This record gives sequence, structure tokens and C-alpha cells, in this order.
Amino acid sequence: MVTATATATKPWLVQKYGGTSLGKLLETICCNIIPRYSAENNLIVVCSALSGTVKASGTTSLLLQCISCAELGVDSQKRLIDLVGLIKDNHLKVLAAFSSSPGRDTSHFEDIVSDIKKECEGLKRFLLAAQIIGELSPRSKDRVISLGEKLSCMIVAACLTSIGTPAKAVFLDNIISSAFGNSVHDQVAALERLGPKFYHVLADQISERIRDCGNTIPIVTGFFGIMPDSLLQTVGRGYSDLCAAMCAVGVAAEELQIWKEVDGIFTADPRKVPSARLLSTVTDEEATELTYYGSEVIHPLTMDQIREACIPLRLKNVFKPLGHGTIIYPSTTNNTPISPASTSSDESDSSSPRITPLSSFMLKNGYHGTEQERRRPTAVTVKDDILLINVVCNRNTKSQGFLTQVFDRLERNRIPADLVATSERHVSLAVQSPANPSALLRLKEELERFGQVGISPNMSIVTVVGHKMRNMVGVSNEILSALASAQISIYLISQGASKINISLVVGADDALAAMNAIHSEVLKIPTHREQENRFIPGPWLY
Repeated sequence: MVTATATATKPWLVQKYGGTSLGKLLETICCNIIPRYSAENNLIVVCSALSGTVKASGTTSLLLQCISCAELGVDSQKRLIDLVGLIKDNHLKVLAAFSSSPGRDTSHFEDIVSDIKKECEGLKRFLLAAQIIGELSPRSKDRVISLGEKLSCMIVAACLTSIGTPAKAVFLDNIISSAFGNSVHDQVAALERLGPKFYHVLADQISERIRDCGNTIPIVTGFFGIMPDSLLQTVGRGYSDLCAAMCAVGVAAEELQIWKEVDGIFTADPRKVPSARLLSTVTDEEATELTYYGSEVIHPLTMDQIREACIPLRLKNVFKPLGHGTIIYPSTTNNTPISPASTSSDESDSSSPRITPLSSFMLKNGYHGTEQERRRPTAVTVKDDILLINVVCNRNTKSQGFLTQVFDRLERNRIPADLVATSERHVSLAVQSPANPSALLRLKEELERFGQVGISPNMSIVTVVGHKMRNMVGVSNEILSALASAQISIYLISQGASKINISLVVGADDALAAMNAIHSEVLKIPTHREQENRFIPGPWLY
């Protein structure tokens, strides 16, 4: 058993596992990855709710369906009961599959099975009661959603303990009330008063619960409390990434790792661009932009937390545990030494790499000087299912109030604008197609009161991301020339004030071609055909 003194000398490391990773590779995670890292680190594991091959069949999606059934009333009672039963059976099957392997101490599994059944029975009673009134408050919905992470952590903790790695499930569903009291009014006031520091307070609270685990590995729920205005509404489905970041901040971790089913961040989506290359590192600003414009990288609030605490974040692949992955460093001008865990690129031996200064490591990967400027863009991404809305101001509408009225209507209908291009009497907006079609019709009617409105569906946003890209002379011309050569029409162009991206709206049918053209001509990464042609032997070799 590890002594308290030995534990105190080891660095803290936080690992977050997504639901699909846990659903597919629970055996690998519990029997290989976690024990390997726990030998050299004080390890914290954050778990999302278990999922299948797709999110639609995952626990969180099933719990959202349960909420819908509760709101539909007693007519959906059978469907509700079946869904809760399916959630229970899915978790019991996972536990049974893990316990079937020989040489594992499953004596405590009966208690876990009983606890899973008890939690699911409690959920069913709660939702059946809600069906009587036919609605659930946002905070009640949070309570339902929290069950997914709770069940996941119970199973992971039980599986680790059965192989001789002591672990303890840590539930955070009451962390908000612990930090700010039970009064919703006090919680709302704290959120408004503290802003981003609200999460710093939670990080301190989470740290206390982690340290209470002693020498056992804390298995922490990705769900971190019933927020004043609902966690799903305030943060969104990426809340488990934010929870992992708060864990890292709370214990001053050496590194935060987020484990996915991909090697890391690529220069483009490798499913769409076969020649896409894995990036060893990107800046936090680049990671945030890639997330916003279509790539599922990291929740922006997560980046805010680790940026302030100067904690590196690494994306790793559960299918390739020894891989280097992609590391994201908080923007800094200090020549800070990178920790040994952060600089290894040797897949065969990542246990004892040498320490490299941050500036040297970044320079090796294309980031120059204290400002980490790049000579070429870093990546290109595509955001699909976009609508282009063009509004021309009527002559009897005052131009100075035109933009105010347009954005007021967008806010009323809860339709955020991804890109905006304006003149005095004209505005073009690229927006995500709303899930509720009636919201779009209502927006169109309201905008037509003071302008002519045209809506073009089936569009995509192509975004080129690169740190300090505004300083790259000629890059805009290269992008436009590449698209012109590919005969692709551009409907809107926007260069962000962040100096990180240039975004263009193109037809959805042209998005893939645009992505490949920019990847080849602007990022200067040869296509597979070009790479193969370089190695075609001449006739003199025959």
C-alpha cells in the first residue's frame, strides 16, 4: 500500500474519459491505462456517462428521453419505465462482462449491483411523480442527468478495486450547495457576482473531496452540481471536460489528459481529408477556435480554466495509450520548462523523456518567437448545417438602429450568429440551423418588419485557424486563390478580431472540396496522390 508520504511526493495528474471510451474499452482503461499512470502519479479520474458507439444510444441521451416522457404526461408511462429499465440493464451488463474475466475479486460487486438498482428505482419514482404535473424544472432535469455520471463512476471504481487498485467514487451533484448554500437566490447572486471565479470556488471544494480519498484513486463524476440555471443550459454537454479542468486547477495538477477515440488534433478531419496530419501541439486559442467552428476539441470554459492556472492539456487515444497525442499549452511568454510528461513524443518509451524549454518545443512545431507566431495556418475545419441570412434595411428604417434591431430579434429567438458581415444598410449572418423550424419562421417575420430578408439554406462555414494569423502576409490571398482554382463560390468572408481565424461561407456541396483545396494549397500538405507520385519509380529502374 502506498504511504501518505509517498503519495505527497508524487505529482497530480487528472484523466477524463468520455462515455464512448468507457463503453468500448472499459477493460483497457481499468486494467492498463489507469494502473500504469497511478504508479507514478497521484491520479484523479473524471468519468462521463457510459455511452454506446454513438451518443444517441448513450446514457445521457436516454436520460434526456426520460425527461421528455415525463413532460408528455401519464400517456408515456410505459415508455418511461422501459427507458429506465434499459439504463439499468445496460450498466448491469457492463459490470457482468467485466466480472466474467478470471482472477478478479468480485465479492463487492453484489453491493454495486444493488446500488445501481436502487438508483434507477429512485429515478423511476421521481419521473413518474413528475408525469402527474407534466413538467420538470431545469434544476430537476439536472438531477435526472446527474445519474449517468454517478452510475459510470460506481462501475469504474468497482472494476478498479476488483483488480487490486483501490478506488472510490466521488459524487459532485451537491457541490454547488456545499459551496454557496441551498438558496437558489444566493447561488444565482454568486454566479453573477463572481463570473468565471465561480468555477474557482468550485475547484477548491472539489479539491477538498479529492484529498479526503487518501490513498485511493478518486473517480469523480463529470456532472458537478445542479447549477442555478441548469448545468446543461449554462455549460452544455461538455460539462465533464470543465469538471476535469476544475479538478486539475484545485490540486495544481502537472497535466490534464482528456482521452478520446482519436489520436489528437489534426490539420483537418482525417475522415474528410485523408492526408491530414496529427499536430503535436496547438495553442489554447487555436483549440478554442477549432471547437467553436466545428471540431469537437475542448469546451471553451475548459480552456479558460487551464489557461489561468497554466496547466497543459493533452488529448490522447484510448486505442493507443502509448501515443504522444496533442498537447495544448496555455499561452505564455515565459521560457518555462515543460514537465517530463509534457515533452515526450516517443511512443515506445514515454516514462523518462528529457526536459525541453517551452520555446524550443514550440519552435520545433512551427511556433516562432515569444508571440508564438506561425508562418503557415495550423488547421482547417468545417461547420455544417448553416443558414445564410441577408437583411437589407428599408429606407424608412434609421440605419443607426438597424443592427441593434437585427441582433435583438436573434436574441429573442435564441439563434446565435456564428459569422457577421455588415455595411451601413446591409447585414449578412451565418447561423446554425435551429432545431425548432418555427423559430426561424418567426425570426424571418420579425426581420421583415424593417428590411428585406433572404435566407439561403445548405451552407457550411470553412474556417482556417492559425496563431497570430493576421500577421501572415498574403494568407488571405492564398485562401481565395485556392478556392477560385477549385471553382468554389464564396458567400461571406470574416476575419476574427482574435487574429486566429479566417472564416468563409460556401455551399454545403462545396465544403469538402474547399477543405481539401485549402489543406493542400494553403497549409502546404500534399495530398495522398501527390505523396505517392513522388515515389513512382522511373523506367530506368525496371
